[in-house]
Amino acid sequence: MAKNSTIFLNLIKSLSPKKIESITSSLSDTEDIFNLSQKDLLEIPFLEKNDTDAIVSLRNTQFLEDELRTIKKENIAVVDIFDENYPKLLKEIAHPPLVLYIKGDVKILSQYIFGIVGTRLPTIYGLTAAREFAIKLSSLGITIVSGLARGIDTACHKGALERGKTIAVLGSGLMNIYPKENAKLAETIAKEGAVVSEFPLHECPRKENFPRRNRIVSGLAHGVLIVEAAERSGALITAHCALEQNREVFALPGKIDSPLSRGAHILIKEGAKLVDCASDILEELNIEFEEKKPDSKTLRLNNEENIIFNIIGSEGAHFEEIIMKSKLAQSSVSKIILDLQLNGVICEIKPSYFARTKL
Repeated sequence: MAKNSTIFLNLIKSLSPKKIESITSSLSDTEDIFNLSQKDLLEIPFLEKNDTDAIVSLRNTQFLEDELRTIKKENIAVVDIFDENYPKLLKEIAHPPLVLYIKGDVKILSQYIFGIVGTRLPTIYGLTAAREFAIKLSSLGITIVSGLARGIDTACHKGALERGKTIAVLGSGLMNIYPKENAKLAETIAKEGAVVSEFPLHECPRKENFPRRNRIVSGLAHGVLIVEAAERSGALITAHCALEQNREVFALPGKIDSPLSRGAHILIKEGAKLVDCASDILEELNIEFEEKKPDSKTLRLNNEENIIFNIIGSEGAHFEEIIMKSKLAQSSVSKIILDLQLNGVICEIKPSYFARTKL
């Protein structure tokens, strides 16, 4: 469990990870932060007057007590860098977060973790690939970490939950899930894995928070896969964080004329490992695995199921398109699509858009 003093320091927005490191290394006990005079505080390297003003000011408020009360009420675990449950791999990075707020299983942060990230506006190809890589890796017992963003992050979280566990790292506080439409997904992740943030519970999703979030995604992982990213993309920030942290970086190639392939292709040119299947990742990370052979039992589709399966094709299709092309009643299409999903033949990769599975 984190000390009250480390939670207190984490509440002060003006304190960067570098400044917090300076404070913790200068004090014999972080609890001293509650008693030091402003003069003593100014002797700590890198601290400026606005920082010491903020420390002294916060000591005279109820913010810490309110935070501790909510932590208890919401059953949130908080570990600091001095805690034995703090993930060892994350502790190795430059300026690791002082505190981690965790909703879910604390111990999952110390398991074998792999990151998958990408654009918020992916193609069907990207969504399908993210889901399939997440399913295959999680089915082998690897925990998937991503950033809970729209698009690729959401697809890989959902894919991982089909066969295993996943970790979502936020750029906001745990009581302020972003994006809002992923609040239910975050609840599910907390039950099956963990939702994590270094930010105070009610922190808003500020633009400057996301690069900090990205360094945690890569810092928790042994390697990171980039699935579709534009030339200037947050996913590339995660990739560069991973390189700085001496993690393995992988990239999925795409169409040469697609703007969403540029980021991955740049990384490949810079030395990232090109992958087109999960075994490429496992071999590079020296993970022994037993490839699961597909079930020899072949699913037989009736005439109407075949029609819909062929309409969906390799690129996927929207529900309205399937109705129009099949010339079947909406109720019939709905039932057939549900049956095909239950049999693992197709999946819904975004609302009302279906694609074939390749598992």
